[in-house]
Amino acid sequence: MSHPFDAAIALRPRGDGVFDGATHAGYANMVGPFGGITASTLLHAVWLHPQRLGEPLALTVNFAGPVVEGPFRVTTRALRTNRSTQHWHIELEQGGEVAASASAVFGLRRDTWTATEIVPPPLAQGAPVPVKGLSPRVAWPQRYDMQFVKGGWPDFDNPQAEPADSHSELWIRDHPPRPLDALALAAICDAFYPRIFRRRQRFTPAGTMTLSTYFHADAAALAAQGTRAVLGRARAQHFGGGYFDQTAEVWGDGGRLLAVSHQLVYFKE
Repeated sequence: MSHPFDAAIALRPRGDGVFDGATHAGYANMVGPFGGITASTLLHAVWLHPQRLGEPLALTVNFAGPVVEGPFRVTTRALRTNRSTQHWHIELEQGGEVAASASAVFGLRRDTWTATEIVPPPLAQGAPVPVKGLSPRVAWPQRYDMQFVKGGWPDFDNPQAEPADSHSELWIRDHPPRPLDALALAAICDAFYPRIFRRRQRFTPAGTMTLSTYFHADAAALAAQGTRAVLGRARAQHFGGGYFDQTAEVWGDGGRLLAVSHQLVYFKE
């Protein structure tokens, strides 16, 4: 039986870099699907392309409008292929309009000098934190096993005092467990709830406008992680004018940095 994640990002090739897909009820969000599953779907389209070179290095997704429930079409185009890198443009269309566009960089990795300057969070044990106060339509959190160390989902029915920062740390993996790969990692990099929920301790309409993910681990390192949970850390740096930024890190076994992500989010009061 197909894993829910694989069913959600499934695409049917039509030729010439064009693919058909459809939204999946298991990854529904407040409006449209969970942004991480859209990002993974766009990345998957390039992954399936017969001209693909290497593995994903970077992905930027711009959410131009809401993706509505139902079918969609993804179009991919290789902008340029060099000896070790390849640049792609990707669009997701519904009803004749672009709902999301993306740029992706794929490439061949080489053995080079390696150093990681940021430090992973302490390997503390986490505890499940139930998601309360969200509409039953918001299904995507149930697709993950989340064990929070700090900054769990706010209880919108019983709000607490506003914390001094928007920092969260958690252990996370697909539910049911699924071996980690770049496609799953792309979604996990967006699986940190909006930081304004953490700061304001109340439900605030918010949506990602643009999301960039940088992959620091190759396929072999991700395969070695298997189905074990990864450690995530997320926080915002500034709120104001109806927008805020959000940055995240995802760490694997042995304190290996797997990926980082940055996004800009709009919010309403």
